[in-house]
Amino acid sequence: LNGEDLNSRPDCSASRWVIDFNDRTEAAAREYELPMARVEQDVRPERVKNVRAARRDLWWRFAENAAGMRKAIANLGQVLVIAQTSNTLMCVRQGCGQILSHMLVVFATSSYADQAVLSSSVHQLWIVQRGSGLRGDPRYIPSDVFATFPRPIHGEGLDLVGRELDEQRREIMVRRQLGLTKLYNLVNDPDLPDSADADVARMRQIHVDLDLAVMAAYGWDDVPLDHGFHTYRQMTRWTVSPAARVEILDRLLEE
Repeated sequence: LNGEDLNSRPDCSASRWVIDFNDRTEAAAREYELPMARVEQDVRPERVKNVRAARRDLWWRFAENAAGMRKAIANLGQVLVIAQTSNTLMCVRQGCGQILSHMLVVFATSSYADQAVLSSSVHQLWIVQRGSGLRGDPRYIPSDVFATFPRPIHGEGLDLVGRELDEQRREIMVRRQLGLTKLYNLVNDPDLPDSADADVARMRQIHVDLDLAVMAAYGWDDVPLDHGFHTYRQMTRWTVSPAARVEILDRLLEE
């Protein structure tokens, strides 16, 4: 599963298969005859020329095995992932029984409350401010963005709104055959009124409800959010007002 799959396919599913022997020995890998033959034919000729001994000698394994991530998600059925470079800035719930590309940021949690926080305007503003850019799209660097992001205490409200976002968005995407990027292009289109598209109107309201719940979890429900179409860093989106943005970023920095 890579970022393109996540953002472009209506069910956010992987579009290709890979062979992963994880940390198996060569002898153990050879028990899988057809996959090993494929790797020996297509991978080994390049890897035996690699100057790094680990890559050259363990040619049937991934060069970077993400052992820490595998351990962190081993007991989870689902995780939250976000494309490292994207203008949607939205995390998606995914099953763990697949290979997650190095161009995805993987959060070792299946919590709907976490999904609410990571899908909020609060988190999006932090990404845009703290993340680096690539071709104009924000780039999510975990050490710069997530490690510095002050998260609120969870409550029942966050869990409910996170679940509502996940379930209703998934239904709309599959029914209308829209990928994440295309859906949020509609949500963030100021020329598309609520009256013209009930699904888009519903998504906008869910994000208003989600932002209100997240702000309440921080104890910041005194801040008027005044959702609308606002431009920040050359991106126009359905989000909180400029005044709310400044106040939110100030409070996050204080935290």
